[in-house]
Amino acid sequence: MKRRTLTHFALSTLAASCLLPAWAAEPLPVVASFSILGDLVKVVGGDRVQVTTLVGPNEDAHAFEPKPADAKAILAAKLFVINGLNFEPWAPKLAQSANYKGLTLMATQGIQPRSMPPEPGHTHGHAETDPHAWQDPSNVITYVKNIAKSLSDADPSGASSYQKNSDFYIKKLMILDQFAKDQLAMIPVAKRQVITSHDAFGYFAARYQIKFLAPQGINEDTEPSAKEVAQLIRQIKRDKIKAVFVENMSNSKLLAQITRDTGVTLGPKLYVDALSGPNEPGSSYLLMMRHNVTQLVAGMKLN
Repeated sequence: MKRRTLTHFALSTLAASCLLPAWAAEPLPVVASFSILGDLVKVVGGDRVQVTTLVGPNEDAHAFEPKPADAKAILAAKLFVINGLNFEPWAPKLAQSANYKGLTLMATQGIQPRSMPPEPGHTHGHAETDPHAWQDPSNVITYVKNIAKSLSDADPSGASSYQKNSDFYIKKLMILDQFAKDQLAMIPVAKRQVITSHDAFGYFAARYQIKFLAPQGINEDTEPSAKEVAQLIRQIKRDKIKAVFVENMSNSKLLAQITRDTGVTLGPKLYVDALSGPNEPGSSYLLMMRHNVTQLVAGMKLN
């Protein structure tokens, strides 16, 4: 009787183990520098990763000041994912101060960066590197491939899962790109002019043939001169530009002044350097881009 009980227990245990997931190890700890990268890593990593995002939704990575808890998170990670292109210059210093020995991925590796004119007030006179490469969905395909490779390097047993997830997401990125092209095809090229609060749409502009005008450069702390603002106001009036937008993290005072002087109305906010919170329209990269395209098209139709 005792032997039968033990046999029954062993068989029950074996049957229960067969019902467990094929992979039940601890999730791979990954740190992403800011919210958009965090979203991409979660998509590619799926249940195999545990992602900590340092700069969260509606937060500015340019102005981020790391805390001791951030260094602790990096020290515990197996992979640290950053954008690069000088978007988060604090990231390498933070990793060094944390004595981080794991893998670091610059997600823009392999992407041809854009150059921008020098910011107003800079004395060096050289062009700036535009770090906002994610504004072109075709670039995000490279981001996703890079993330999948680095996750596979850190967790070889999950390589097939990461590859499957990235392939599926790349198809969604291609659909997003075509959606943007189809929507913008309704707007004559001559009407594709937009005013935004700072110059972060360069890759988007190049991909979809849009002219973005901004009173600020990449660094939102740089105030344009009165002469530059006056020139922008004259152009808005001359070209009858009605598409005027502010980003989710920008100070809208300057654009408010411009809209008062020109009579145009600010459109809904766009999401550029960060995702929105969960109850807003830019809570993931795909949702953010679709929202931006939809609002930009609606604004340009008024030009």
